[in-house]
Amino acid sequence: MTLEQKVGQFFFPAVFINDTEENFQEIERLIKQHNIGGLTFFHSRASAATNYETPIKKALSDFKNGVPDDPRQKINFSEESKKTVEHNDNSFERLKELVVRFQKCATTPLLMSIDAEWGLAMRVENTPQYPYAISLGALPERYEYLAYEVGKRTGLDLKAAGIYYNLAPLADINNNPNNPVIGYRSFGQDRERVSNFTSEYLRGLNEVGVLGCLKHFPGHGNTSVDSHLGLPVLEETLEELMQNELVPFIKGIENNVDSIMIGHLAVPALNDGKNTSATLSKPIIKGLLRTQLGYDGLVISDALNMHSVSKLYETIGQLEWEAFNAGNDVLCFAENVAEGIQEILKNASPERIEESFNRLIKLKQKAGILNGNFAPKGEFDFEATSILNRLIADKSTTKIKDNNNSLYLFEAKNNEKLAKLSLYKDTHNIFFKSLSIVLPSPLFALETEDKNAIEKLTEELKDFDTILISLFVPKAKPLNNFDMDETTLAFLSELFSNKKCILYVFGNPYALQVIPNLKSTLGIMHVYQDFREFQESAARQLLRNSRCRGTLPVEIKGF
Repeated sequence: MTLEQKVGQFFFPAVFINDTEENFQEIERLIKQHNIGGLTFFHSRASAATNYETPIKKALSDFKNGVPDDPRQKINFSEESKKTVEHNDNSFERLKELVVRFQKCATTPLLMSIDAEWGLAMRVENTPQYPYAISLGALPERYEYLAYEVGKRTGLDLKAAGIYYNLAPLADINNNPNNPVIGYRSFGQDRERVSNFTSEYLRGLNEVGVLGCLKHFPGHGNTSVDSHLGLPVLEETLEELMQNELVPFIKGIENNVDSIMIGHLAVPALNDGKNTSATLSKPIIKGLLRTQLGYDGLVISDALNMHSVSKLYETIGQLEWEAFNAGNDVLCFAENVAEGIQEILKNASPERIEESFNRLIKLKQKAGILNGNFAPKGEFDFEATSILNRLIADKSTTKIKDNNNSLYLFEAKNNEKLAKLSLYKDTHNIFFKSLSIVLPSPLFALETEDKNAIEKLTEELKDFDTILISLFVPKAKPLNNFDMDETTLAFLSELFSNKKCILYVFGNPYALQVIPNLKSTLGIMHVYQDFREFQESAARQLLRNSRCRGTLPVEIKGF
């Protein structure tokens, strides 16, 4: 290759699975003209800077982020692309077709990548979905190997699409309950356990020939700003980071992790007091990561379209050069390919270009794609996914508060004083269905904020002294109290005070901090997902009054 073709390898533009033919042709042009090294797939433009985390059959909320202001941006961002994420049953087939199509255009095989932290379902409908990292973080120590199984199965699913590079897992230690973007994506707040889970997950990926990536160096857990929208600042000293945030990365380096992603966050203590994003910081990448920690593997930037860095430079292509100059080898979601290549060629030494090129080629060799091993392989095994999810559910469910919950419920049922109440999901939920034969009772539900419905419910529940409540937390992120409305929360608080309530919470454990008056409940069980397997597992636990092995992976005030 020429030096310019080698520089082209550093660019991994975004591809949107549900996009226009015009934009697919533009990607083909980038591949042919600039010899780009890889692609990063997203569901659609509306989902590019968010996660495909809501129930798979529902559209995401509006998201209008990442639309470039520069008129020279060649990809066509139409008004249609800025609307809500729409469900497409054929997204996976489209993804496979695009992988094959784009590989045919490439002189050098492309390294296809995607964010699949909890499986392809993070980006693609009707594909296997695994529990969030925080759910795995609740597993007992002896079951940490299940993270290996999740990594392995995820790797197999990616290979079925022809993708050999998973931009996961997170090595971030989540010790800030108000973190708007990490939270449930982290394995928890214990440094050793996060280290163990990330190692197991990566081992599973590598076992089936898929590359992994630890992110977001030097640690995005103790932040309160979403780096998609602004620049988070870590105030820790180097000594504090070495004792906590950096521990999982250090273990990954010891285990020869394939790649490390640099986060868009500032650490003034590592950067002469400046609030410069780590992605653009030589002291952080070359000084800390390369020299002090001894990492010589591939370094990839976080997405360069994110607002924390994308608006910094007026000159088109300068951002890409600054990121490369700081020490990144691969530029993820690079929007200015032609201009970025020229800026790097103009400013970088041939030796520096060779270093990054060799790191990337080494990974492509490891994945086998340089030998033509890049076509989609295999099919999904949904049964194996379900078995794995059931096992994780059984071992992760956490008993927060217990006063012989099951005995109270059966006694109330025998006295016809038991009612079941579902919040944010109807009464046909799997949890209640699984209890219906052995523990029958009247069913009630409150799916949305409705004062009239609450008044009616209060009247209907007055003759029941024991209430089994299933609370399905609406969102995984903490914004707006996880979308739990104040009216419903106030209603819950009153129920806790006036009735014998046993609460099953399905969702992010940080939601427990938002629910008022929990001390007045008779019992609390935490279940980390609302998957069928998790609801069925919760029902079995209740009916058998069986032991719960899970522990909270994060500190929750009051517990």
